[in-house]
Amino acid sequence: MTNRPTKTKTRTAPKPRTRPRGERGPLASVGLHLTLLVASAIAVLPPLWLLVTSFKPESEAFSTALVKDFTLGNYDHVINDTEFLSWVANSLLVVGLTTVIGVFISATTGYAVSRFRFPGMRPLMWLLLITQMFPVAVLIVPLYNLLANLGLLNQPIGLVVTYLTIAVPFCAWMMKGYFDTIPVEIDEAGRVDGLNPFGTFWRLIVPLAKPGLAVTGFYSFITGWAEVAYASAFMTGEENLTLAGGLQTFVNQYTSDWGSLTAAAVIVAVPAAVIFGFVQRHLVGGLTAGATKS
Repeated sequence: MTNRPTKTKTRTAPKPRTRPRGERGPLASVGLHLTLLVASAIAVLPPLWLLVTSFKPESEAFSTALVKDFTLGNYDHVINDTEFLSWVANSLLVVGLTTVIGVFISATTGYAVSRFRFPGMRPLMWLLLITQMFPVAVLIVPLYNLLANLGLLNQPIGLVVTYLTIAVPFCAWMMKGYFDTIPVEIDEAGRVDGLNPFGTFWRLIVPLAKPGLAVTGFYSFITGWAEVAYASAFMTGEENLTLAGGLQTFVNQYTSDWGSLTAAAVIVAVPAAVIFGFVQRHLVGGLTAGATKS
């Protein structure tokens, strides 16, 4: 018998695993998470410092240590010894009118340019866009002269008008983009049922545009709640100030009451946080639709 030669199998080295496109490596993941942690710390530190300082006595306002002598004196001073409650009432009046009027004008304007073709439509949209190119500092003097001639200086309605010039152009563009995503067949069905254009808008389109309306309302609210330049230039006398203007009275060239300032700032931030909590689920959808379809 002849011995047959045995074949030896050669083992080939395993091929290196190819990472699918878009998959991050271990080092990239670690770097990404560290970056996010640092960014989160930077974002959280200022409001956290603000909150901690509001519970410190004036002598420890610039101390880097946590609260040693916890006190509510700053809040008590702000609420009981200043015109803070008047500022709150003024701000609620101005912000409420700005939000309601701003949402109505923006929604009706956006619907009109989305559904109808009329003379001057393009110049109107360009005008709304161009008005957002001017910084606030440039507009203070002409708006001041205009309000003075109309007798609206130191009047809440004057602030409402100026805030609408900020909120309406942006919101009208965004609402136009959002209404473009709603099928025109819904409008046609409304007209078949005998609804006029406003009835179609109010009964059929508005219920479908809640995300866009939520963003419009939130933007109008923040415009009036946090704006400082117009509030300081057009309103005089502590009893007539809004919250944003009133905060400046605590720290200026004559006084520096940091404890009261931080306490008032914390109180001012609460309503904005509450409103954001209510509308946050609509913000992404409303902003995305308005941005991609305009």
